Amino acid sequence: MPALSEPKTDLKSPPLSVAASTNAPSTPAFSPLYQQIKGLILNSLRAGEWKPGESIPSETDLAVRYRVSQGTVRKAIDELAAENLLLRRQGKGTFVATHAEQQVQFRFLRLVPDTGARGSEGPAQRNIIECRRTRANADVIKALALRSGDQVLQARRVLSFGGAPVILEDIWLPAAPFKGLTAERLANYQGPMYALFETEFNVRMVRAQESIRAVSATPAQAALLNTHVGTPLLSVERIAYTYHDEPMELRRGYYRTDTHHYQNDVS
Repeated sequence: MPALSEPKTDLKSPPLSVAASTNAPSTPAFSPLYQQIKGLILNSLRAGEWKPGESIPSETDLAVRYRVSQGTVRKAIDELAAENLLLRRQGKGTFVATHAEQQVQFRFLRLVPDTGARGSEGPAQRNIIECRRTRANADVIKALALRSGDQVLQARRVLSFGGAPVILEDIWLPAAPFKGLTAERLANYQGPMYALFETEFNVRMVRAQESIRAVSATPAQAALLNTHVGTPLLSVERIAYTYHDEPMELRRGYYRTDTHHYQNDVS
């Protein structure tokens, strides 16, 4: 891989862009150097050079590798840590974030109890209603960029907190990457579902896109959530993406909000 150098005042010799060093689509040559380093580190994460939970090389080693200053590397790592892709541990180094980590477990869950912080209730109690293989319908094909006739795994579960059902989730996954996933396997796994995908199927969700609306509970939803038909629910549709920006999960959640609220930190 060609080395990168710190920016110079000679505009005739701009720094090498990430695109030039990785055969990626063209990016502007004036991209800040730390963003180029961030892109190179991200490429290594995508390629699996460092696995979830493993440490990455030190800032000093990465600075030597890319022939830039340690400060430039630090700024790149700071952004990746802010995006929950890397995790700093004081005195131990920087690690590839994993959904099994306490800090990351609730990364995509924005529902917070009215009486405390996110995660203060401890792990959710999970009841897997079903997990079956089926043919993707038009909505799922569009959301997951599948082809007509492709198979998906469809799962339904209820998450309870303090013994009370709070979230009903319908989940669709492309069948091929999750071969062998069953209701029993989902029920027996003790960690977060995304950690199961990561450790046993080598599928890591790194970002998600959500759409939110208010709906009324249907008879089936009301029965599973132990509430009344017509009760207002918060409907949250999420598409989760991998490092390669592949849509890998469609999840439709129905949230009770009588004891919880949706919280999103905006900066």
